[in-house]
Amino acid sequence: MGQIRNLWPENLCGKAAARSNKPFSLTLPHMESNKKKDIFQPLTSGTFRFSCHREVPCFTRCCAKLRLVLTPYDIVRLRKRLGITSGEFLEQYTDTLLREHPRFPMVKLKMLDDEGQRCPFVTKEGCTIYEDRPGACRLYPIGRASMLVSDKQDPKEQYFVIREDHCEGFKEEKVWTIDDWVSHEGLRFYMEMNDRWLAILNSPKTLGPEEYLAKKHKMFFMASYDIDRFRQFIFKSRFFSLFEIPPEKRQELASTDESLLLFAYDWLKFSLFGEKTLTPRTD
Repeated sequence: MGQIRNLWPENLCGKAAARSNKPFSLTLPHMESNKKKDIFQPLTSGTFRFSCHREVPCFTRCCAKLRLVLTPYDIVRLRKRLGITSGEFLEQYTDTLLREHPRFPMVKLKMLDDEGQRCPFVTKEGCTIYEDRPGACRLYPIGRASMLVSDKQDPKEQYFVIREDHCEGFKEEKVWTIDDWVSHEGLRFYMEMNDRWLAILNSPKTLGPEEYLAKKHKMFFMASYDIDRFRQFIFKSRFFSLFEIPPEKRQELASTDESLLLFAYDWLKFSLFGEKTLTPRTD
């Protein structure tokens, strides 16, 4: 059957690595330990050769047997592309992972339940959701290691090449810089959205007493992955009577998924860690 390969969101590690026996690795093809040092190669020259298209012999081989962890923004894009709710997407296309992160549940894309274990969105012609493919798919075959530094808004980052044995794309003539590749693959906004989520995942702040952990895990899951249910949560409850949210902001949250997701991140910082990202009403 072959070995399952981990493919995480594009950030490789953060502060969680310092608090756990295993780093929170976010673009990590799973190989035997004696092969890993050969798979990850530094970008010593600052450039790499690569191209992926139908004429490459290995076309779509990298789209099978994946443990592809999805980010909130991945799900926002995918569920909109498929024309279904976030809840329907989670039920039909994902599994929940409870041990991949030291504190929070993660979700991964289900592979097809057949011998090939292929991505459900890939055919012999290629990716059927290409314009809305996850950030990890966009970045591949590059890995991005990022680490949040205290009191810094932007993470430190380092890039490297993931050179798997099956990939023939490295034999192509096209030469890329990292900036060129990131721009070509439409990664800038993905990285901005995912880095804000990474700040929550790797926050050094405690979740508080153990008796509240289950409720906070459920809140994290809803606000991170089930954006349609989160929208109902704030619009069909007393939420706006409890917090100072201007009318124009409410309208934006009702109509714009990206704004709602950023608001969900602020809500998680407030509800999980007690950060002052929202202002309670005093009247």
